[in-house]
Amino acid sequence: MKFLHTADWQLGKPFAGVDDDQKRAILQNERLSVLKRIADKAREHGAEFVLVAGDLFDTSSATKSTVAAACSAIGEMKIPVLAIPGNHDHGGAGSLWGQDFFQRERDKLAPNLKVLFKAEPVEIENAVLFPCPLLRRHEANDPTTWLRSTLDFGERFGSKPRIILAHGSVLNFGTIPDDDESDASAPNLIDLTRLSGKEFDYIALGDWHGAKQVTEKAWYSGTPELDRFVKGQDHNPGNILMVEASRGELPKVQCVRTGAIGWHELIFNFPDDAGLEHLNTLVDEIIASRANQDLLRLHLSGSLGIEASTRLDRMIESWTARLLRIKLDNQTVIAPSPAELDGLTRRANDPLVSRVASKLVGMASVEKDQAAVARIALRELFAACNTH
Repeated sequence: MKFLHTADWQLGKPFAGVDDDQKRAILQNERLSVLKRIADKAREHGAEFVLVAGDLFDTSSATKSTVAAACSAIGEMKIPVLAIPGNHDHGGAGSLWGQDFFQRERDKLAPNLKVLFKAEPVEIENAVLFPCPLLRRHEANDPTTWLRSTLDFGERFGSKPRIILAHGSVLNFGTIPDDDESDASAPNLIDLTRLSGKEFDYIALGDWHGAKQVTEKAWYSGTPELDRFVKGQDHNPGNILMVEASRGELPKVQCVRTGAIGWHELIFNFPDDAGLEHLNTLVDEIIASRANQDLLRLHLSGSLGIEASTRLDRMIESWTARLLRIKLDNQTVIAPSPAELDGLTRRANDPLVSRVASKLVGMASVEKDQAAVARIALRELFAACNTH
């Protein structure tokens, strides 16, 4: 029996770190577009149903347009889609799940969607699901408590594979916040060691945004479309999991790529002005000729001359236009070359510029707050004197 495990769609995510409204809309729309790719992969691999392990929406008060678009995309999947509320779209009082608008849109556009609110077995045609829904954003208790090892199902469900559906952090495995999240805590802890190893055949987890195997039967699917810069090597977002499960056997899990937007990071140190072309080559290798398809976190250090520093600003201006976002940490120091300094401080035909430049050079040599300002002033003065 094959099914598709996914989670953390977080439809309606605001992407507050992106200033440009149009570019922010591209990222938001891509989170909807990935649902078509999920449907395509489900058909390609012969999945019988789709499991969404929480956070289908980014908030429990998603907009009506987001709800309508989500229901339309889910309806196009044609096969059953079974989901639980997560911490972002919890199933508590006042959540969107109970609103008339959601129920109308679900009934009309996505009759194949079933949201599981109760911690009780759900038997479907070829499997038995054990949902562990979150009814509030932060649950003090382990949401899998009702499935502890004392539970004995005997032969109640016959030979159907048994699948747990849960959302939270396994012990010693915390979530990583991004620009949109101020809450960096790790609530809703799940202790997998207290679940029976023989009673269940697969544990479909949500919350961690990268695909990750936790135990021989427990996996995080991660988010199907990247939504943050990758932090650490043990993080593999932008996937879904295709699972083949049988009663009493270990599951066979295949990680399938669905992400389209590129989230990149580059750390570069300028040894001298020649490093500018090397940096340009590296960025070109990352984003090629694409526009509005990538985000880049760029860390710069080292030193550049005045003219090279100006060229860097122009390069960053171009990248900013082409990228959905550039998150820049520029620690580069402006270090005028001897030739550039001579051109400013030894201007016989312009003694005022020479005096100002000499004073700025003296200020720039002092390691205080004024040094950085003086270097910038030298660059502006250089640009003004070399404008034709």
